Amino acid sequence: MTFRAFRFGVLGLVVALLPAAPAHAAAVSAAPERTPTFNGAVWATAYDGDTVYVGGDFTAAVVSGRSVTRTRLAAFDARTGALRGWAPSADGRVRAIAVSGGSVYVAGEFGAITGVRRDSLARLDPVNGGVRGGFAHSVSGQPYALATLGSRLYVGGTFSAVDGQGRSRLAAFDLGSGALDGSWRPSADGTVQAVVAGGSRVYVGGKFGAVNGVSGSARLAAVDPASGAVDAGFRASAADEVRALALGGTSVYAAHGGPGGRVVAYAANGNGRWNLTMDGDPQAITVLSDVVYFGGHFDNVCRSPRTGTKGSCVDGAIKRVKLGAAGVADGKLLSWTANANGVEGVHALAADGVLNKISAGGAFTKINGAAQPYFAQFS
Repeated sequence: MTFRAFRFGVLGLVVALLPAAPAHAAAVSAAPERTPTFNGAVWATAYDGDTVYVGGDFTAAVVSGRSVTRTRLAAFDARTGALRGWAPSADGRVRAIAVSGGSVYVAGEFGAITGVRRDSLARLDPVNGGVRGGFAHSVSGQPYALATLGSRLYVGGTFSAVDGQGRSRLAAFDLGSGALDGSWRPSADGTVQAVVAGGSRVYVGGKFGAVNGVSGSARLAAVDPASGAVDAGFRASAADEVRALALGGTSVYAAHGGPGGRVVAYAANGNGRWNLTMDGDPQAITVLSDVVYFGGHFDNVCRSPRTGTKGSCVDGAIKRVKLGAAGVADGKLLSWTANANGVEGVHALAADGVLNKISAGGAFTKINGAAQPYFAQFS
């Protein structure tokens, strides 16, 4: 029997053979809390203290059955679920949100925020939603992902230039001045779909074949947060595109596309620790305590890494519709079942360790059969 997991070319990869084991990690409740929902897809969500920021395609938040205008951006109290007055208006899809240094950074397919010209990137006041100065750039292409570390904002996407200066799908900005960073210039030869930063590394994932032309950096690489040089100490040898990334402890967790799709835990050196296979792509991932939560457009988690036609599970499957959870230590599928609906499923996940909450956004309208349009929070 040839297991598909070994297509990674990663030494020491532990294959998570299912069925699901008894829960050995503590997952949040699978029942959504009372929060605003939305009238259109949610593509991004981020926590900052007691506030949850949300971005997407929607034009209204729904509170107790009442529609309240919120044009692609909104915020609410994570503890009480109360909608906040924060209401900047984007004229196109918001794809990513990052909060740092007393500002909310947003990226997407917009050309203006609340009537103020901003080309795909903007810095907003976290209280009143006003567009802040010092961060107005011209972007040739689309940003898809944001992350912050130290004094920098890191951006990944499809762009080829910022302010007329060449930037191959990766760029960084000074969080204080908002200026384009002149020294951080790694180059990816294909789309960057995910960026996450922590410790002494910025991890980037996507559809690229190499970063800085370095062999072995395809689809998932770690780069230096100051110089942009590829970190030779991390070599993942990932065979399929990366849709999303999350950090937990010394590991990086990746949502991979492909025939079916996979969630893979990588050690600090890039070796695969474990993987789970689904019958559709995971598109979002986050870590809370000792649990990895993943979301996407799958309907099942496969009992082995082998998949067949259109990614179908060959050796049996366990129903997990659009959302699932696994233990960080060994990748064992947990009993947590927050089944969503729809075709596209879940686009975004975020977690907050202080609040012990996760949030999920996407194109779903139900969780476990009950109405829950486009957004859910679990605790």
